[in-house]
Amino acid sequence: MALKQRSVFSQILASVLVNAIYAMQNYPIMFINTLLSPISILIVIVFVSHGALIGIGIEGALIMTAVMSGVSIQGDLSHLKNDLKLQDMVVTSPTSAPVYVAGMGLSEIVFSIPVLILLTILAAIYIHPTAIQALTIIAVMALMFLFSTALGFFLSTLTTDVLQSWGFSGIVTVLLSTIPPVYYPITYIPLPFRYIAYISPTTYAAQIAQASMNYIAIDPIALFVDWVIVILVCIVLLVVGYRKARWREP
Repeated sequence: MALKQRSVFSQILASVLVNAIYAMQNYPIMFINTLLSPISILIVIVFVSHGALIGIGIEGALIMTAVMSGVSIQGDLSHLKNDLKLQDMVVTSPTSAPVYVAGMGLSEIVFSIPVLILLTILAAIYIHPTAIQALTIIAVMALMFLFSTALGFFLSTLTTDVLQSWGFSGIVTVLLSTIPPVYYPITYIPLPFRYIAYISPTTYAAQIAQASMNYIAIDPIALFVDWVIVILVCIVLLVVGYRKARWREP
């Protein structure tokens, strides 16, 4: 059992070294891409609202970073599968799909550490969350990361070229974290269009985070429903990603 655990740890560590540490050391320009999307939207929201939405904007940036970290696994897995043919070697090795994805997912988190540190500092300055509020935001981010990672893994197994993956990744990121009311309250959306926002699970995640900081008033039952939906969507995507993804080519 101990030998198996060490083997799993080594496999996960290898993914982190290859997909995060190597890129961080050799391509520091990629940090700008990781930092630019959540921070640029946050700056726009703060300017447009004259600072009124800075707290909600920071929460939104944290959620968007979690989503982007998970979705980014799609392009990386596609590159390793289609360009480097690394997945062919992984498939023939004792490494299981869950361990492989766990290692790649952890590497995305490691790569996002700088922007997470910056957003955490901004949150400490402008939001002042209590321990419970901080744990709530972390829980929401973790669920969104698991959801987007499962989605990214599933989509990566269906793509045949890294350029195709980048296209999917951009679309998914916009649909999950830019268009939905992640950086602002859903009440800012006119009622005829507000219901469309509820198609995205990030809308429910954002409402939980915003309600935890008392930025919005939400009924306890509605808040409970938000938690249920976020958790169920996460579970469904994990199951679908595990069962339906084409891990081993026929």
